[in-house]
Amino acid sequence: MHATRYRSMVLMFVMAFAAASAFAQTPEEAVRAVIDRLFDGMRAGDSTMVRSVFHPTMAMGTTFTHRDTGAPTYQEGSPDQFAEAVGTPHDQVWDERIWDVQIHVRDNLASAWMEYAFYLGDTFSHCGVNSFQLFRSAEGWKIIYLVDTRQQQGCEVPEGE
Repeated sequence: MHATRYRSMVLMFVMAFAAASAFAQTPEEAVRAVIDRLFDGMRAGDSTMVRSVFHPTMAMGTTFTHRDTGAPTYQEGSPDQFAEAVGTPHDQVWDERIWDVQIHVRDNLASAWMEYAFYLGDTFSHCGVNSFQLFRSAEGWKIIYLVDTRQQQGCEVPEGE
């Protein structure tokens, strides 16, 4: 009887460990989940979901070639204004499609670089690259910096993106 109880306990431990392992994420998978949550929030028009991945002191910006002068330009953005814009009702879905995602993690810092194409509904708007910096906080990975490039020409969007 004692051996049966022992075997049952061992079996329960093995099953619990297997179940936990099946749901365990690598740090890279956890970072990718944060990035996917941001873009899922954009598609859903859900500013709460978008804000949930931002660190309170997050900064953001964009780089582009100035249309009139041709000069390289950097423009700071506001995470609060961005989240508000996402949550404002739109006629079309804001759909940012990403590919070639490269994620690097060391300790509590992660960097992610990816190509993207942005669509308003089914209509192509612009493309570029996103560069994310993330911090692993007590609440999980949070975006601390997001910068992108923006261009409307010369975009090579893979089929299916």
